[in-house]
Amino acid sequence: MSQHFAVRMDVALPPDMDPAERAALLAREKAYSQQWQRSGHWPHIWRCVGEYANLSVFAVESNAQLHEILWGLPLFPYMTMTITPLAAHPSDIALDAPAP
Repeated sequence: MSQHFAVRMDVALPPDMDPAERAALLAREKAYSQQWQRSGHWPHIWRCVGEYANLSVFAVESNAQLHEILWGLPLFPYMTMTITPLAAHPSDIALDAPAP
């Protein structure tokens, strides 16, 4: 059974970072995040308008798996994160949907 987490990631790259290094880092970040998105463990990612930040939802098997995913992010050393465990809400209409 999956555990769900909302994770806000704020990025602060050094302003004097070499442009080629920055481009390579961002390419690695994109490839890594898309791998986890394709696996189903990172089902949602949204940009926070006007900020170098995103809000993502993770569906993982354990706290340890979430830790592994987040620490593996190439941008991790430049991020500040806020992690919120999620639980089903009793007013969610999806909970009332009949089983297929």
